[in-house]
Amino acid sequence: MLAAQAASSKCGSSSSSQAAAANVVPVVVNAGPTNNALNQLFATVTVCAPGTSSCQAISGILVDTGSVGLRVLSGVLNLSLPQQTGAGGAPVVECLPFVDGFTWGPVQNADVKIAGEAASNIPIQVVGVDKFPTIPSSCTSQGTPEETLNDLNANGILGVGLFREDCGLGCALTGSSNPGLYYVCPASGCVITTEAVASQVQNPVSHFAVNNNGVIIQLPTVPTGGAASISGTMTFGIGTQSNNALGSAKIFTLDNRANFATVFSGQTYTSSFIDSGSNGIFFLDSATTGLPDCKNSMGFYCPTTLTPLSATQRGLNGVTNIVAFNAGNVDRVNATFSALAEATGSNPGGFDWGLPFFFGRTVFVAIQGQSTPGGTGPFWAY
Repeated sequence: MLAAQAASSKCGSSSSSQAAAANVVPVVVNAGPTNNALNQLFATVTVCAPGTSSCQAISGILVDTGSVGLRVLSGVLNLSLPQQTGAGGAPVVECLPFVDGFTWGPVQNADVKIAGEAASNIPIQVVGVDKFPTIPSSCTSQGTPEETLNDLNANGILGVGLFREDCGLGCALTGSSNPGLYYVCPASGCVITTEAVASQVQNPVSHFAVNNNGVIIQLPTVPTGGAASISGTMTFGIGTQSNNALGSAKIFTLDNRANFATVFSGQTYTSSFIDSGSNGIFFLDSATTGLPDCKNSMGFYCPTTLTPLSATQRGLNGVTNIVAFNAGNVDRVNATFSALAEATGSNPGGFDWGLPFFFGRTVFVAIQGQSTPGGTGPFWAY
């Protein structure tokens, strides 16, 4: 569940300036809608019944480069949206696994508007058990359900990751090759179903008219002691207009699992990725790093003093960059200080470069199959 743009040039006319701003949405790292979020990035998204002016602006949506598609909590959505149906006219419901749990809820269609951009009549997930309260065991085996505001510390998730849909060809297949994300739910109970690629929950960005090949997230540097909140921008499109050029950003291409390599303490870890939806830098374990685990904050490191570290990121194309970061004592952090650049641990197979990686950087996310001046996605660049 885890920047942003080259400096925009000023255009000569007010209409051109407005057009440039239409692809930029403000983002903020703060305590969020629960007043309890730590290192979570939020934006406002407008959801509309397809083809109508019946719309709702929803703030406190988590911006996540580690997933794909819009997911809105049913408890905050006041609109009636058309339900997607499958075999026999039964409702389609999705179980989407994340690292720390899963979201369960129906697939419905909506117009999605962000800043001046719009994706018309695309499938989204409405998260919650109010309509389909019995979650099948094949879904609950994915971990802990994340169905409420307190579960997510957000009103929903905006997945603006590397792909155009949240599953791909696998979910369109029958048999054991299907990962089992989509279900049809007749009155007799929910069963795994096939789901055509175009019917899967979609990355809204890939459906924008022009600025549809990726996003750029830009956040300022955070003081060592943290900050109560920080503000930045998310810009849509890469190289599609004057305010989203790649410039001198390094491009990191990915393997067939959409991962790159991280070299740390002489060892190479190939299961590495960048994720604005993760609230820390999750890497390895205490036995490997020598950093002590927290007593109160499970999965985090808690060294007695701020510990400077560094690692080298390496793309499949051989491009490298040394990244300096810190490991701090998370148990000493007040939850309202959400912008602390903390390093955290519990990913023994590699590095999850979470939101602290974005601080002080301009990070580009290029979508698979979409053409950019830096080549065809997917890739990361900064």
